[in-house]
Amino acid sequence: MEQKWPQQLWLVRHGQSAGNVARDAAEASKQFLIDIADRDVDVPLSELGQRQAAAMSEWFHALGPAGQPTVVLHSPYVRARATAKAVLDRLDRDGLTAIAADERLREKEFGILDRLTPLGIHDKYPELAEQRAHVGKFYFRPPGGESWCDVILRLRSVIDTITREYRGERVLIVAHQVIVNCFRYLLERLDEDAILAIDRAGDVPNCGITEYRFDPTVGKHGKLMLVQANFVAPLEQTGTPVTHEKDQPAAAKS
Repeated sequence: MEQKWPQQLWLVRHGQSAGNVARDAAEASKQFLIDIADRDVDVPLSELGQRQAAAMSEWFHALGPAGQPTVVLHSPYVRARATAKAVLDRLDRDGLTAIAADERLREKEFGILDRLTPLGIHDKYPELAEQRAHVGKFYFRPPGGESWCDVILRLRSVIDTITREYRGERVLIVAHQVIVNCFRYLLERLDEDAILAIDRAGDVPNCGITEYRFDPTVGKHGKLMLVQANFVAPLEQTGTPVTHEKDQPAAAKS
């Protein structure tokens, strides 16, 4: 039977954003609201995020034309688009078969909780904080926003697109922390407990690379198998402390 999967798949979270910095400052000073004026879609990379994207792009460049991505898909959000562009600038363009922004790869939507810190949520919407604690983050959907299950539903259609249009290709996806984890839920056939255990173990690092390769010997028709999770290419040392911030640039972590 014809192989339906890509030969290789990389899932990458964008570099640190200006929103990450603003959120951390708000939480450290016990503020209720994250001080950032941009729409979430328009939040750019920070200076550190640009360095992280550059370091990751050199890692992909070093794979050479025979190992580099042939398809690059990314969230339309500015921070993800800029991270993808950093990689694209270092790839062999003759080897690329597709480059596309896909709104299904966008950040999880936070609805009325957007830009609120955890303290802000408890202060302004205590009933929602209580509901989230009871239901759990996997199923909780804030008004106007999404649950993890909602994100997973849209990613199922992304996988349908990938298996239909990019069979045998080497596919790079640049998106967001929840997107990476929800892809893992689908590709590794996890359940709620398993994916939330991965989430509790630590954030997906900025520009962290999770890699899968097709193994024709697994299952009836072969499948994508996890090679590495959350690998981070080392930064060039410039005297600036190296950190990898949490996602959720314009809202409390979900």
